[in-house]
Amino acid sequence: MLEVRDLRVTYGTTVAVDGVDLDVGGGEIVALLGPNGAGKTSTLRAISRVVPATGTITFDGEPVGALRPEAVARRGLVHVPEGRHVFPNLSVHENLLVGRSARDGRPSAFEVDDVYDLFPELVPLRSRAGWALSGGEQQMVAIGRGLLAAPRLLLLDEPSLGLAPTVVDRVYAVLTEVAGRVPLLLVEQDTERALRLAARAYVMAAGRVALSGPAGEVAGRDELVASYLGRTATVRDGA
Repeated sequence: MLEVRDLRVTYGTTVAVDGVDLDVGGGEIVALLGPNGAGKTSTLRAISRVVPATGTITFDGEPVGALRPEAVARRGLVHVPEGRHVFPNLSVHENLLVGRSARDGRPSAFEVDDVYDLFPELVPLRSRAGWALSGGEQQMVAIGRGLLAAPRLLLLDEPSLGLAPTVVDRVYAVLTEVAGRVPLLLVEQDTERALRLAARAYVMAAGRVALSGPAGEVAGRDELVASYLGRTATVRDGA
């Protein structure tokens, strides 16, 4: 579904991504792990063409490296960015409907009612403005909006960032259900949750892929993963 080769992103003289190779197969959930500053978010932004990059990006057999972000989204490569980016002056329902603008005639596995079924917490908030939502509610809206774009591959950046543990549980329960219908490339610092969800994982450090493999194998290498994440970590095998 997605093939990335020798991806490189620079900001002035700073090299954020330095020769990354990664793949996501059809129906596959892949985690992209690493500490702050490892290049994970820049990798997603480069794939969705939000930032310039060199290297090759092939989506469903077609090169997309020269396309504009909106053209990439209309092909079904949909990015839910870190920070949620809910439109503050639109209601919850209007924010969700914005996602449909990227469908470009593609059939969708999700309609608005499906999103409300996945996130029933949003039902009584349909008319509430984006600025009045909590962080967890905004994250639910952002994921729902991405699903309504009829993604053929969903790029999801830090879905648990800054959320209370109970909200993270809800988000990951939904992602587990969504994973059966939409491939995911997931950037996440919650290593344990990501490895329970994913089939494969890449661990980035200093802009490069330092470790990759099946999620169960990566989860079983606690000390090595912890060294790349720059902290003491206990990663339990949930594969």
